[in-house]
Amino acid sequence: METPDKFDVPEWVRNADRRSYVTSFVEKLPAYRYLRRRIVDAVKSGVTANPFFQPRDGVSRSTIRWNGRELINYSGYNYLGLSGHPAVSAAAKNAIDRYGTSASASRIVSGQIELHAELEKRLAQFLGAEDALIFISGYLTNVSVVAQLVGRSDAVITDSGAHNSIVTGARLSGARSITFANGEWGELDNLMQADRQTFNRGLLVGEGLYSMDGAKLDLARAVESKLRHDLLFMVDEAHSLGVLGRTGRGICEHSNLPPGSIDVHMGTLSKALASSGGYVAGDSALIEYLRYSCPGLIFSVGLSPADTAAAIAALDILEREPQRPRELQERARLFRRLAREWGLDVSGCEEAPIISLIVGDDHAAIALSRQLLDQGIHVQSIVWPAVSARSARLRFFITLDHTEEQLRFTIPAVARELEQLRRSVG
Repeated sequence: METPDKFDVPEWVRNADRRSYVTSFVEKLPAYRYLRRRIVDAVKSGVTANPFFQPRDGVSRSTIRWNGRELINYSGYNYLGLSGHPAVSAAAKNAIDRYGTSASASRIVSGQIELHAELEKRLAQFLGAEDALIFISGYLTNVSVVAQLVGRSDAVITDSGAHNSIVTGARLSGARSITFANGEWGELDNLMQADRQTFNRGLLVGEGLYSMDGAKLDLARAVESKLRHDLLFMVDEAHSLGVLGRTGRGICEHSNLPPGSIDVHMGTLSKALASSGGYVAGDSALIEYLRYSCPGLIFSVGLSPADTAAAIAALDILEREPQRPRELQERARLFRRLAREWGLDVSGCEEAPIISLIVGDDHAAIALSRQLLDQGIHVQSIVWPAVSARSARLRFFITLDHTEEQLRFTIPAVARELEQLRRSVG
């Protein structure tokens, strides 16, 4: 058999500098030119090292090892401390021994394994739904499900805090996008009174906990709007499953409303459930429809055996130890109380383990993150385009592994470094 270098390649192909062509193409993109300008500006302002995509070692717990140092870690969402739990790791290893490292096919053909159906059944039971469906990615779940539920004659209604995956799904659906300010339900009512007759089906999408600031969804008000305006209601519980409610069942339990208040339950397996992937849950007809029609499922490989088994094992622990969410909520309350005592203005509902500290511009947020790194504290800056240009922030994720001593060490350090930064810039 001939090797590729012996093929009869035309002269013009051999002489073409393919890499230069691609480079030239990318360098002409306005978004890339803007990215390069921002990098140059960051260097001019004193940011000498890229703070993003930095590798760390070990399990993401309340501490991590980074460049040979052990740091207090606020940049991972292993909320219940189940990633790295011996039972969860053992379940993943056993699944690899039995099924291998990959499902090796789309589930609709030969990629289905028994663990997939088991996890779906367990999730549905835990959430109080009739059925559930798991996907290989949480991001893909939102994109694919939103795009599958509505079309050109419909509308997707979201608030201004909607995750990019929801926005992308809405755009791909071809449906009209309607946005209202986060928490401004009166504004939504006004929009619906003016526009509801202009589209067929409407899909209202909210989030149990908003990932940028830890604000929680006013579920009662959202359900009221859903019923008043005849909308299908979907809630993304990526950050509220295992976190909100006395037993971690999410926003419905937290709000003391029945699971049927939500038509489409969506969430991820990568946070409280210590795995990877996403899910939707709801009525059996909804799940049957998505199982046989949703592109993100039928054209994608099945969730890996290890990830599936890990999520099942994590769910087992959550059900056996329902105090875990309550203990996590207490840690979040303590962090916020300490922050207020030190004059830090932090966001979110009291029991949410997502806590943002608004710093201002991108350079200041990155600089503060680097200063805290020197103090042994690892917390990532969140900058544009993830947030608006003047709302760059540090985002702290609290986990069950964090100790009171770690929190009491962190808050004064943040307050001191922030004050020093503000003095230095006048």
